[in-house]
Amino acid sequence: MKKSRFSESQIISILNKQEQGLKVGAICREHGISSATFYNWKAKYGGLSVSELARIKELETENARLKRMYADLSLVHTALKDAVEKKPVSSVVRREMVTYMRQRHKVSIRQSCKAVGIPRSTYSYKRKPKNDQPIIDALLGLTEKHPAIGFWQCYYRLRAMGHRWNHKRVYRVYTALRLNIRRRAKKRLPARAKQQLFQPEEPNQVWSLDFMHDSLWNGRTFRMLNVIDDYNRQVLWIETDTSLPALRVIRVLENLKDSRGLPEMIRVDNGPEFISQKLDNWCKDNNVTLAFIQPGKPTQNAYVERLNGSIRTELLNAYIFKTLGEVRQKVAQWKYDYNHNRPHKSLGYQTPIEVLT
Repeated sequence: MKKSRFSESQIISILNKQEQGLKVGAICREHGISSATFYNWKAKYGGLSVSELARIKELETENARLKRMYADLSLVHTALKDAVEKKPVSSVVRREMVTYMRQRHKVSIRQSCKAVGIPRSTYSYKRKPKNDQPIIDALLGLTEKHPAIGFWQCYYRLRAMGHRWNHKRVYRVYTALRLNIRRRAKKRLPARAKQQLFQPEEPNQVWSLDFMHDSLWNGRTFRMLNVIDDYNRQVLWIETDTSLPALRVIRVLENLKDSRGLPEMIRVDNGPEFISQKLDNWCKDNNVTLAFIQPGKPTQNAYVERLNGSIRTELLNAYIFKTLGEVRQKVAQWKYDYNHNRPHKSLGYQTPIEVLT
């Protein structure tokens, strides 16, 4: 439509000149318009003032706006009725509804998101695929080398290797790989009086000794003598053989005397090798106090008992041994890993060697 060169207020002022007594011909010549145009203006704007015309224009604008709103709401309502079969709950369903309304009914993203009740940022969100392969490789490598360790041992070993993965992320991958170790629930025993466990304040103050036994693939049994420093839980010696009498215990202590020195006290249970006269005489000759725990009270020798549990779970139950040579080889590897790499919760997740440095 061709736009007039006169505004509506100018047209009304031109029409008012006729009411003031001027002739139509003179008015048309003055403003360069035809008489037909003048009478068309008079039919459309005759009798109106400028304020009334402005009010009419406002009403027309408002009416047009309301029509557009009604059309938009009607479109959104139709799209919702078409898209919704039941009340949407998850954001995934709501995003699908927005996509459907846009494609089928050509509703804008803003209107669609507002109608289904989600932010536009939620609709535009693109999920980033998780790359857990480095964690999977690290966990599988650890559990293959140490089959019996649990989650926290894996986590702190990974931290010691320099990985800074969040423990929740590592645990999610750990459980997804089904690496959880099933453990039997502890039996509830009645409370018993416990003897206070001596807490050493420096190395070579208290050592703890204890025996373990297991069998080879052919059924032949063997024994293990474990020696631990109670100060930093360092494994000092693991002697392995089919028979370990009191003289063999003394030989192990003599070897430790040459390489490390002797402690002030040795804590043992009431086994026949430890209550022998030979070991008692050797301790007296070397000014070492031999401390015996109460019968049936293994918690009074808790440090070495805890070590025995780790050896049983992580070493003896994890491998099948055919010869004593294989046992001694694996024991040596495990002992080095225990002292240098294995973090201990009671030591603030430090290794025994790190406590000494």
